[in-house]
Formats: sequence, structure tokens, C-alpha cells
Amino acid sequence: MKIILIILPVISLIFAAINGRMSELSASILGRSGEAVELVISLCGIMCFWCGLMKVAERAGLVEKLARLLSPIVSFLFRNIKKGGRAAGLITMNLAANILGLGNASTPLGIAAMKAISEENNSGEQATDDMIMLAVLNTASLQILPATAAALRAANGAEKPFDILPCVWIVSVYSVTAAMISAKVMGAISRKRGKT
Repeated sequence: MKIILIILPVISLIFAAINGRMSELSASILGRSGEAVELVISLCGIMCFWCGLMKVAERAGLVEKLARLLSPIVSFLFRNIKKGGRAAGLITMNLAANILGLGNASTPLGIAAMKAISEENNSGEQATDDMIMLAVLNTASLQILPATAAALRAANGAEKPFDILPCVWIVSVYSVTAAMISAKVMGAISRKRGKT
């Protein structure tokens, strides 16, 4: 990723120099940099709101109730973790944060869940099926309330930032289903190859 982030600006500079458009490139860099800062500041408020709401939900016991509700799904998807263990709780909270569309808020929970899975399975640096499933679910990200996407749309002037909900639901269900099936099938193939 570092290499890509270095190569893209270098290529831009080379092509701007070749085509004699260095002034346009520098004007674009300055203008877009300011817009990026404005966007980040406008997103800070909404992210603070949703992260705070998540903390309130956690202290009110709503996250625990959601964890109990999601427990059968977590047990089915993550076969090698202890029921009611630390990893199961962190996975459930991570999934709950993703369902609520709190991408940034779910990241620390996902990292903690990965560490807990690794500790429970004594896997060391090797990725287990459960770790892969968690990464796949985080990437596919089933969302009922896409808070971050709505915040981005509102920051960019959308009158109805949540009018994307039906599309988000359809795409989320499709992507999560495809991702889960792929992870399960690839895990089974990998285990089969390992035995032969």
C-alpha cells in the first residue's frame, strides 16, 4: 500500500511536467487539500455523535442484548471460538458497529477481536478460519444504518443523505452472503488440501 501511495503522486508529477500542466496540478493540490480538511472536520462531529451513541448503547446494555441476539449467528460463523468468551463478545460488538455503519468505531473492536481469536486458538502469526471470516465480514460490512456514508453525503450537500438505504440494504446482503460463502468454501478447500 505504501508503494501505491508513493507511485500515484510521482506518476501525476511526471505527467503534469510532460504535458506542461504543473500550475494546474499545484492549484488542484492546494484546492483539494483544503476541501479534504473541511470534509474531515465536518465528519468529526457525526463520528463523535455515533461513537458516543455506541458508548451509551454499550452502557445501557443494548450492545449486550444485540450480542445475545447475534450469538447464534456468531456461533455458526465462528466455529472455533468459545461460546460467551471474550472473542465472541468482541466479534459481536464489531458486527453490531458494522451493522450500524460505524466503520471507524468498529475498527478497534475488530483488531481486539482478532487478537482475542489468536489467543484463544494459539495460532501465533497464522490466520485461522475464524480470523479470515472476521476480516471478510468487516470488508463486506452488512449495514442497516450507513451512518458514515450518510455523513459523507450530508457533508457534500445531499438533501436526503439516507435516501440510499434500500440500495445499501440490497448490496450489503448480497456482498455479505457472497463473502461468507466464499470464505467457507475456500476454508473447506484449504483444509482438504492440508489433509492430502
